[in-house]
Amino acid sequence: MHTFLRLAIVAAVCVALVGCGRLGGLPFGDDGEVLTIRYWQAPTLPMPYLSRGDKDADAAAITLEPLANYDPDGNLAPKLAAEIPSVANGGVSQDLRSITWRLRAGLKWSDGSDMTAEDVAFTWRYCADTQTGCASIDSFAGVASVTADDAHTVTILFDAPTPYPYSVFVGATMPIISRAQFAACVGAAARTAACDVVNAMPLGTGPYRIVEFTANEGAVYERNPFYRGDAPHFDRVVLQGGGDADGAARATLETGEADFAWNLQIEPEALRELEANGIGTAHTAFASQVERIVVNQTNPDPELGDDRSEYLDGTNPHPFLTFTPIPQAMSMAIDRVAIAERLYGFAGEPTCNIVAAPARYASAATDDCLTQDIAAAKALLDANGVVDTDGDLVREYNGVPLRITYQTTSNAIREETQRLIRGWWRQIGIDADLVRHDAATFFGGDPRQEDASYLRFFADVQMYTDSSGVDPQQGLSAGLCGSIETRANAWASGNNARACNAEFDALFVELARTPIGAEREALVKRLNDIIVQNYYQIPLVNRGIVSATLNTLQGVRFNAWDSQIWNIAEWHR
Repeated sequence: MHTFLRLAIVAAVCVALVGCGRLGGLPFGDDGEVLTIRYWQAPTLPMPYLSRGDKDADAAAITLEPLANYDPDGNLAPKLAAEIPSVANGGVSQDLRSITWRLRAGLKWSDGSDMTAEDVAFTWRYCADTQTGCASIDSFAGVASVTADDAHTVTILFDAPTPYPYSVFVGATMPIISRAQFAACVGAAARTAACDVVNAMPLGTGPYRIVEFTANEGAVYERNPFYRGDAPHFDRVVLQGGGDADGAARATLETGEADFAWNLQIEPEALRELEANGIGTAHTAFASQVERIVVNQTNPDPELGDDRSEYLDGTNPHPFLTFTPIPQAMSMAIDRVAIAERLYGFAGEPTCNIVAAPARYASAATDDCLTQDIAAAKALLDANGVVDTDGDLVREYNGVPLRITYQTTSNAIREETQRLIRGWWRQIGIDADLVRHDAATFFGGDPRQEDASYLRFFADVQMYTDSSGVDPQQGLSAGLCGSIETRANAWASGNNARACNAEFDALFVELARTPIGAEREALVKRLNDIIVQNYYQIPLVNRGIVSATLNTLQGVRFNAWDSQIWNIAEWHR
């Protein structure tokens, strides 16, 4: 019998017979104030280094903490650190090869033991051991060492100048773990039965500490008596997992059973109807999660066999999509505002950028894409000799009809987006064959499933969402000529469009050596503009994360850059 079910049965008997306020660590009766949060994707493990997905990182973030978080605007916010290191304050070296973090004074683990810089250094050693199976190991790429200078100071040394040195131990997916607790769980031992117990009940430094966890069901937390700050408002936190997004929405907006419901991927109209009950509100947090159309710069003709959608050092261009006026007209014909309002509602904003946020990195150079212009798109094609010569309502370029294969994953919003865009493209003389694939196969990363893999890209255009990150350098690296996906790199280097642009590569070299500031921001905008203005990718909508709260719950700062519960210490009624 599952722990939650067993405790629920015993609790019911207890209340019925004698009454009681607490049993088995679960809150009920008069056990104080309880915060109930509903995640329709139940957590598998509250240990983000051994699990993937927001649901697990969030379950951990109630108790585990990083050196710093990202706030809702994408800015760094100190957590275990006393301040954010920078070149100006001496925390980042002038040569950009090291960053030194100073911890807050008096930090304690949730068992009362001291948390020190040695725990930070241990967390790196734990994750850097390839046998541990650390989900964040890629984030440590370029880290040469992490050392504790003293109990409150830790220095991270990089093997090359690193203009953005905050990718390590920042954000909910990279918290600090206890050296004493996990010392025997490094490497191959990380997944042993003994360590499974430790993985499910990590000591934390946050406002609450975990007291119950059941995989794929949920968790219970109590107030951490050793928390450094003011005592959090709630006596207990109950994370309920499972069900579906609709049920989670109803639990907060209709029945009031949950204070907070996460990631409500349901139709906007359904959310509006639930909000009309008047007990809760849906909120959207935006980062830079852009739904875009990727335009294949190579020829996907099946007759090419193994050379299909291969770059081949630039000798295999697409027969018409590399002629810029054609994808430009395709972009001009799209009504991004209509897509965002009709299909995404709460959860979408029309955008003309691949790097849509933070605001300091968002370019204004292509904002005219927000206005659909069918007439101008037709005129552009006419002016460049892309015309319909045989009266079949489809234009040709160099004798090749503009008939494209347009693929994406199977879900209602993407399918309707396809239908709308096909209709607009038909108005300008471009025909589209719509193809949908199961998401698990499309994104599965197995290029052997050639016809359905987005990596192999056996289509003219394809649509999906990708993120540029808080600092866009890593995301923009996917635009480099050297990152073009080919058979030689198993189609896994990131440049899905197969676009090669010498100016982009040169500017990226500058970006990689330019520290944070106005010059770096200008370079990001120029790199974004090269991608967008050459129509290697056609941005559509910046997708947000929709969550809901009871109107009585206060202090929530909705955040798409980090864990949604990054500031749970501030939540109150």
